[in-house]
Amino acid sequence: MPDSSASLEISPSTQSLRARAVDIGGRQRRQAALALLRCVLLEEFPGRIAVVSSFGVESALILSMVAEVDPATPVIFLETGKHFPETLAYRDSLARRLGLRDVRDIAPDAVELAANDPGGDLWQQDTDACCGIRKVIPLSRALSGFDAWITGRKRHHGGERMELSLVEASESRFKISPLVDGSD
Repeated sequence: MPDSSASLEISPSTQSLRARAVDIGGRQRRQAALALLRCVLLEEFPGRIAVVSSFGVESALILSMVAEVDPATPVIFLETGKHFPETLAYRDSLARRLGLRDVRDIAPDAVELAANDPGGDLWQQDTDACCGIRKVIPLSRALSGFDAWITGRKRHHGGERMELSLVEASESRFKISPLVDGSD
């Protein structure tokens, strides 16, 4: 009887083939994402599209690709007033490194905050209301002058995102997710 464990072993050559396949797949995904970004930034919505970014670790990839295509693209950062100083320093450093020329800090309305979250602790009682005041409403205002926006959303984030499309249309604007198929 043949030794079945031999077929389960992965030889060094198989490992290098798998690594190469991952590398090629990653480059192809990046090229496809860049092609989509060139299309939406330079052809479909020139001057009428923005990137919304948290400047988190996963955001660096989409920001670097946008900077490669058009570093003058507006980048909207929701300055909720709850970020760590290190987050803000990283945002500034990454924007400089990538050559992003139009990073916009979008803050909640001071009057709304004073009326609805005077102590700055609404997040402890009602996270939805806090996000509404600090993220949803400011983002809606910031996007009002744009026909489309770019996100870093990916299907592997789970939940409703499993059904994401590269380009989605709402009543008011298009949402572009160039990394929708990415898993890194």
